[in-house]
Amino acid sequence: MEPAITQKPRTTPKDFFLHLGAIVALYISIISVLTLLFEIINQLYPQPFGYTDPYASGVSLAMSMLIVAFPLYVLFMRVISGVERSSPEKRELSVRKWLIYLTLFLAGVVIAVDLIVLLQKFFAGEEITIAFALKVLSIVVVLVAVFGYYLYDIKHDQGEGAKIRRLSAYGAGAFAILAIAIGFLVMGSPYTQKEKRFDAQRVADLQSIQYQVVYYWQSKEKLPAELDDLKDPISGFILPTDPASNASYEYISTGKLSFQLCATFTRETPTGVSLPEYATPQAYPYKNGLNENWQHGVGRVCFDRTIDPELYPPRSVTEKALPAVR
Repeated sequence: MEPAITQKPRTTPKDFFLHLGAIVALYISIISVLTLLFEIINQLYPQPFGYTDPYASGVSLAMSMLIVAFPLYVLFMRVISGVERSSPEKRELSVRKWLIYLTLFLAGVVIAVDLIVLLQKFFAGEEITIAFALKVLSIVVVLVAVFGYYLYDIKHDQGEGAKIRRLSAYGAGAFAILAIAIGFLVMGSPYTQKEKRFDAQRVADLQSIQYQVVYYWQSKEKLPAELDDLKDPISGFILPTDPASNASYEYISTGKLSFQLCATFTRETPTGVSLPEYATPQAYPYKNGLNENWQHGVGRVCFDRTIDPELYPPRSVTEKALPAVR
């Protein structure tokens, strides 16, 4: 008697897109959770001379991706599991095996490269910082978990590995929720981010006003008596106001060449932040414009400024110094 020929299951469009959707959602989830962990590490262990994003934009982007991608992955996997329970032969689909083995291959390659980089830095005598070690550990833990899950899944049938798959799903969900919670602790609430951006705008506004004050002095060889003197409908300059309260900023003339600019801030300047990146001025009238001290605390803060006539000579002096045009 001839043995029965087992017909290979066909891959329908539904099967293809279910498995493809699941694997794409998985990759996005892995990238987002690693990005989230990296950004959290960067915020907790900022480099002394590096730029630390005060808004933790990387954290918010990674959290957004994870919040969307991970539930989609869970949804796809639930649908696939339901299909495989009703049709166990679907576990033998070629598209499923190709995507699983591709995932195992990529995870193994990334883990190997990660360990090679770590060993290379160690053998080269380079300093291995806590931040670098934590990033390496994050990659290894996440990818080993993915590698282990799919290696187990492909070696066991639907019924045999159901409990392990369920526990893995709960564990992955708990890990994702924990990462998002830590992200909110590091980044702060959306209201906190809004306050930070308002403070950054206040600094940028003061820088703009400062530029106009210096330009006014260079043009008229005297400081403006009040901020309204800076209004110039021809150039189009409009006095900025506080982004939250719409109140006017304070300007105080303290001498022939000195003045104060004041604003009320809601938060302190974030530590470890490159100030030119934190509040980019609208113009750079000063040679040291990129290094000016705009650090502030909470509440009303005034910045003392003194014009150096040699650095910023009046226009009458510079015009006399120009050669006559024949």
